[in-house]
Amino acid sequence: MDVRIDEKQAGESVSPATLVSGGAAPAEDGALYEARRQIYPQSVSGTFRRIKWIILAVTLGIYYLLPFVRWDRGPDAPNQAVLVDLEHNRFYFFFIEIWPQEVYYITGLMILAALGLFLMNALAGRVWCGYLCPQTVWTDLFLAIERLAEGDRRERMRKDAGPWNVQRVAEKIVKHSLWLAIAWWTGGAWVLYFNDAPTLVRQLATFHAPAIAYIWIAILTGTTYILAGFMREQVCLYMCPWPRIQAALTDENALNVTYRYDRGEPRMSVKKAKAARSLGGPAGDCVDCGQCVAVCPTGVDIRGGLNMGCIQCGLCIDACDNVMRKIGRPERLIAYDTDVNIQRRQAGMQNVFKPVRVRTVLYTVLILGIGGLMAGKLLTRADASLAVIHDRNPLFVTLSTGEIRNGYTVRFANMAPKSRHFILKVEGLPGSRFEVIGEDKNTSGREDLDIGPDQTRETRLLVFSGTAKPQGNSTPLRFVVTDETGKTVATAKDFFRAP
Repeated sequence: MDVRIDEKQAGESVSPATLVSGGAAPAEDGALYEARRQIYPQSVSGTFRRIKWIILAVTLGIYYLLPFVRWDRGPDAPNQAVLVDLEHNRFYFFFIEIWPQEVYYITGLMILAALGLFLMNALAGRVWCGYLCPQTVWTDLFLAIERLAEGDRRERMRKDAGPWNVQRVAEKIVKHSLWLAIAWWTGGAWVLYFNDAPTLVRQLATFHAPAIAYIWIAILTGTTYILAGFMREQVCLYMCPWPRIQAALTDENALNVTYRYDRGEPRMSVKKAKAARSLGGPAGDCVDCGQCVAVCPTGVDIRGGLNMGCIQCGLCIDACDNVMRKIGRPERLIAYDTDVNIQRRQAGMQNVFKPVRVRTVLYTVLILGIGGLMAGKLLTRADASLAVIHDRNPLFVTLSTGEIRNGYTVRFANMAPKSRHFILKVEGLPGSRFEVIGEDKNTSGREDLDIGPDQTRETRLLVFSGTAKPQGNSTPLRFVVTDETGKTVATAKDFFRAP
């Protein structure tokens, strides 16, 4: 990786801590880590800032309002569009209902999320961190409130360096009150996904909600308030593992927020640059204004090269573009680019972007493949299930009549939102019969079952060899469940054990 050093640092010994922190003050002699410093991100306007505002509004809107969206699933079924129903072991997502035995769908979604993160990293580095990460979204919201209450960067720095007064106390109270209100509603919105939202809101307002709801709201209120209000950049630098993982997954063709030093160096003021160019000397476009550092939420100087603190949010691009427009120079001195292209431009060659590469194709194929398999499984899944477990002790019983008996635990599940009538049959051992424990003896070779909507039923089943002559000590059996029309809705396989 090509790391560029500020002219002011040229010829000096630069510590790794300085490079990682983007030009921050180094640690004191003998100290293991650099000293904590307050970061005051400056507001900025531009393309990437607008993109971040849009994403913030959409993502927070979905998070806060989604629990109140209704979805009609029929009588006696919850009508909340997205609901984690822990009491009945169900997960509802609009028209999709996930049962505990279908946890592989959740596993598949987690795999897809990981692959999507890998694909984003291969295309544009830590774009997830800069735009979609919850820490980034809530931090942006908290920063907006801080600016509204206390002013922008220079004003906040001046007030923090000055004495306390009534105005400053009032501003602090307003800021922290709004922070706590947002943090509280963040925790409150989370618990709404686990119970009927309107009902739980009324219970919370009247202090009749379950104690666990208040506990989780308190926990999430505290974590949101602390992480987004006080530990902003520390979460990205020290707590989050993704910056360290991302470094092992990226390559030279991934687009990252990059200072184009081939165009920006050597840095000098507008007047000095004009004079140097008039004499035929070198002069870069960078005027060393420091705006790229001032707007960075983690305090990184992108001109020092890629480092772990950069979350690829693009705000430094907006800040630099604003300066370039004011001084009449081309925009995108800082841009999403690659070191490969910088080296190509220095050699007089054209830029090359390779979004289609082995790793991006591999990630895309895996995402489409796994997503397709999950969608196909979801669209073709049955609305009833059957599970059979053979008794382990004893495997079989020889009766005084000479018959052999096997015991099974059978669980039926009606996954439809209406009561249904099923018929159970056992195939594979002609001449056999079966009985359901607790019911009259079965002589018809079938068992009629009535199961309510979205319910399960477990029963004990005894299969007798009857007139059948089992071949060997293990005969395959097939348990078949049909509906009233004779259509097979679920099957399960096991064995009939014999001496």
